[in-house]
Amino acid sequence: MVNCNSYIQAVPRRWEGKVVKTKKPRKRSKSTDGAARKGPAVRFIEPQKKDRRKISQKVYNRELRRLQVELVELQEWIKQKGLRVVVLFEGRDAAGKGGVIKRITAELNPRICRVVALGTPTEREKSQWYFQRYVAHLPAAGEMVLFDRSWYNRAGVERVMGFCTEQEHREFLRSCPEFECMLIRSGILLIKYWFSVSDEEQEKRFQDRINDVVKRWKLSPMDLEARSRWVEYSKAKDEMFKHTDIKQSPWYVVPADNKRRARLNCIHHLLSMIPYRDLKPEPIKLPPRQKDKGYVRPPITDQTFVPEVY
Repeated sequence: MVNCNSYIQAVPRRWEGKVVKTKKPRKRSKSTDGAARKGPAVRFIEPQKKDRRKISQKVYNRELRRLQVELVELQEWIKQKGLRVVVLFEGRDAAGKGGVIKRITAELNPRICRVVALGTPTEREKSQWYFQRYVAHLPAAGEMVLFDRSWYNRAGVERVMGFCTEQEHREFLRSCPEFECMLIRSGILLIKYWFSVSDEEQEKRFQDRINDVVKRWKLSPMDLEARSRWVEYSKAKDEMFKHTDIKQSPWYVVPADNKRRARLNCIHHLLSMIPYRDLKPEPIKLPPRQKDKGYVRPPITDQTFVPEVY
């Protein structure tokens, strides 16, 4: 266990996220991802009710709109108080990470809340300190950064696909908790989500991507290879949790077989992790339009217009 200063995570008014800490099993049990799990118990984000029926589109849209209004209030609080927030989104391919990120950022200012989704590291980046290319994207005061996959690539895809050595992997598991504690001590609020999806649901979503031309780009050769190494990824994830699910920066697991529930539960929980208040803005009054005083607009024929096809 890494010792570092912990930070208080209070629940804002109107939100009481339900976070359940599971008991450590006496015997080896199957995890959600299909492999035996060892190590510390993890926190699952669960809906308030045990009803697992699908949420209707009407109810989903209503709740999503309500949560997005709260996100706008949270954004203003982060800006005014100069907070620095980092949220990591990890999980299986097609688990729904991107969908949640889109719903979070839909109504937010991209200058305050930005998404970081780094590609394959360059040869120069490979020669750097492993965390170096991620540090460059950390937030300044009044910013929130959402990492669509993060430094945990080393514990997942790089480990399973052989893109890192055994020594590099062991060093990551040792230094990652220390790195995250250093971020927390510096004042950064760090929140980590793992989206858990069953193999049946993942296969269904993969087939959907294959058959839908606008979603086909989401399915890469790496995703297909990962599918064939399902158990290896499960073992790598379990080992990652064993070393990095610490008190100061715990993992929060989002059951993601139901997309709508996963999105609402994750946003609801995110709001509960940062204490904030609604900062009522000053009333906005639209000023009168400036009067024309000798202004002559150039001829329309001098401009190039987009053809009106529709």
